[in-house]
Amino acid sequence: MGNAFHAYDIRGIYGTDWNRETAYKVGYFIPRLLGAGKVLVGRDCRVSSDEIFEAATRGILDAGADVYNIGLSSTPMVYFGTANYGFDASIQITASHNPAEYNGMKVSTTDAQAVGFDAGLGKIKGWIDEGLPTPVAEKRGTMHKMDILDDYLAFMRKFVGDISGLTIAMDLSNGMANLFAKQIFGEGGNIHYLYDTLDGRFPNHEPNPLVEKNCLDLEALVVKTKADAGVIYDGDADRVMFIDEKGTFISPDLMIALMGRYFVGQRGLKGIVLQDIRSSKAVGEYLAPMGCEMRTWKVGRAFAAAKLREIDGVWGGELAGHYYFRDFFYSDSGLLASIILLNIVADLRKEGKTLSQAISEIVRYKNSGEINFRLEDKAAAMDAVRDHFSAQEKPTAYMDFDGYRVEFPDWWFNIRPSNTEPYLRFICEATSEELLKEKIRETEEILVTRFGAKR
Repeated sequence: MGNAFHAYDIRGIYGTDWNRETAYKVGYFIPRLLGAGKVLVGRDCRVSSDEIFEAATRGILDAGADVYNIGLSSTPMVYFGTANYGFDASIQITASHNPAEYNGMKVSTTDAQAVGFDAGLGKIKGWIDEGLPTPVAEKRGTMHKMDILDDYLAFMRKFVGDISGLTIAMDLSNGMANLFAKQIFGEGGNIHYLYDTLDGRFPNHEPNPLVEKNCLDLEALVVKTKADAGVIYDGDADRVMFIDEKGTFISPDLMIALMGRYFVGQRGLKGIVLQDIRSSKAVGEYLAPMGCEMRTWKVGRAFAAAKLREIDGVWGGELAGHYYFRDFFYSDSGLLASIILLNIVADLRKEGKTLSQAISEIVRYKNSGEINFRLEDKAAAMDAVRDHFSAQEKPTAYMDFDGYRVEFPDWWFNIRPSNTEPYLRFICEATSEELLKEKIRETEEILVTRFGAKR
């Protein structure tokens, strides 16, 4: 069962793509891979998480390493625990935003650095596929219970400003944000919660805020309560997304730009800011006058967190709602992002400005959103789209990592392959709606006519 190993983590339908035997072996091999004598382990509230925890920790103990069990946790809590207490290995058992039947593992090493496929998960997959033996160590490891929630909350409270004047609507998605949201933001008064119980069956909606229908209840609550902002977390609370006071979903990449009001405006931290290759061109254009230098890199925590550390960036983010912070071990935290952005909304309110007004000052282009094309020959199709448009006019910028991002004077596009599915993902922006529609139409014609793509 090797179908669960992906670029960033281990994830798939539990019992189909992987099972408790795989969980045991991953646990067994992690101390060897990372040279670790102790492993921090947390888990989300999914129905299968307890079984995976039992199998994975039995593997760690059989390998001779100690387990530090922090119990139910969000993924960023595991990052905090890994870096703050000096662990060289950690596992969060979670399938993040995927439906309830999925589960997985996110593995980190020293200073909460991500362990993706290229950084070691591929090696573990190889050891499992080869049938490498898993003998029980002469001195088996020891299980320790560890409570880090209070330390995590204390760390996060350092960033909380005065948001008492705000009305906030918050969807906890029946996920791990339930561990901390009320302790950070309070209860009653002007804060209104949706789906504020832990339930790994996710009975109200799938824990993926990027899917429009999953935000509908929150959008309605924002309008009903006349909230200044809506906040929605994914299942493991490493991602967060926002709704403006009109009940309109805000594209997550635009919030990278808005964070400049906090980091530069409030704290004076000019420096490097990271975005992913799909992010709006408007992000960099908004931040440049503040003295920020924009860098663009690959999609996914395994790449983004490492790049932010390498360039010592102040903050960064992705179109998928991940936000990375130098203040948080160069890692992503949905909680820290929401604290920062609600601080900004509170300041906007004092200025007599709404969240939608602030976003309108950032937006400069018409955006397609990410469009998926299902096809098999992804490499040839990508090349065909790139070559078609590059022959029409000279690009002003060209990036060839994580697919292609090709920029022109009045528009740009990114086309990239999915790491896990037979999809090409296409996104573009243009200075007008007419130009945007024209470029989408041309792309569809190439992919459908020549490569038999289906949307």
